[in-house]
Amino acid sequence: MKKISVLGSTGSIGTQTLDVVAKHSDHFQIDGLAAGTNISLLLEQVRQFKPRKISVANRELAEQIKPNVPEGTKVYYGDQGLIEIAAGTDAEMVVTAVMGSLGLPSTLAAIEAGKTIGLANKETLVTAGHIVTELANQKGVKLLPIDSEHSAIFQCLNGENRRDLSSITLTASGGSFRDRTREELKHVTVEDALKHPNWSMGAKITIDSATMVNKGLEVIEAHWLFGLPYEQINVLLHPESIIHSFVEFRDTSIIAQLGNPDMRVPIQYALTYPERWDSPSQRLSLAEVGRLHFQEMDFERFPCLRLAYECGKMGGTATTAFNAANEVAVARFLRREISFLQIEDIIERVLDQHHNISVPELAEIEECDKRTREAASRL
Repeated sequence: MKKISVLGSTGSIGTQTLDVVAKHSDHFQIDGLAAGTNISLLLEQVRQFKPRKISVANRELAEQIKPNVPEGTKVYYGDQGLIEIAAGTDAEMVVTAVMGSLGLPSTLAAIEAGKTIGLANKETLVTAGHIVTELANQKGVKLLPIDSEHSAIFQCLNGENRRDLSSITLTASGGSFRDRTREELKHVTVEDALKHPNWSMGAKITIDSATMVNKGLEVIEAHWLFGLPYEQINVLLHPESIIHSFVEFRDTSIIAQLGNPDMRVPIQYALTYPERWDSPSQRLSLAEVGRLHFQEMDFERFPCLRLAYECGKMGGTATTAFNAANEVAVARFLRREISFLQIEDIIERVLDQHHNISVPELAEIEECDKRTREAASRL
């Protein structure tokens, strides 16, 4: 029986992780759950999975939820509560599915405690990839990717000699506005942006998909996960999201991972690795799909992806600034304070002001994150 803790249990990845756990309840046991403010859903999860420890966003919510949890379930809150669920349970594996840079301290704590990481929080590697990967290597901790693209690359590289690798290619659906021109993007609404054509995801990541920031974050994450220079990491538009990503070897052979768009598949593979179990996902029929389409990436159409590559190659706190500026800009767009195209404008203006630290300590990363958010809020 593998014990698991889930950080971000009420979000899109968190709920789908628990769906996989429920399907294989004779193999998995939930030891800890951390959520934000959705305490009604968290209470449902607590009643179903009976974790020993849970955490919520703040003290007020903790006091509110305490009378309703089963006897024997301890309640924590805030940043320290998140760290307690990550590192202070008996879980062998921690699924990090909280949104944004909030996941960094708890992920580091889980690695320090020797937990296997099911990584769904890409911002952790984007903001502090050199610190996270170095600590994981020191502790002998596996970072198992849950993003569909990184899981695909991980699967394609299984059993292969890494010296024979030529390049990897992450596929991108293009998001909600893939068929719209720059001119047409001037007046799109929040509601328009949240209509992703292929995937069921949270609001923030759906907006990131539309701006192509999400793919930029994935490129930076892939650099750290697979130890590749950015020149060997490509992005290709693939509207159907059937090929989740592929690798090319020096003999020109290409190996790809295919499947219907369903996050439960990469989640389950991370939970069961190196084994493969029956999945609730619908089987892929290429005959029914009929055709697959591909298109070279247009960096003028998607300038945020260009910025992500530039920040990645620069390294240091540049990627921290990129991520922090985007988080603030997306939040402002969702609050209808700025237009859709102003997201990328704010990111670029913040980066123009950024003074890069090439090999930052954790405190310098946190300070950069704070200063960047303040700047992005003012613009």
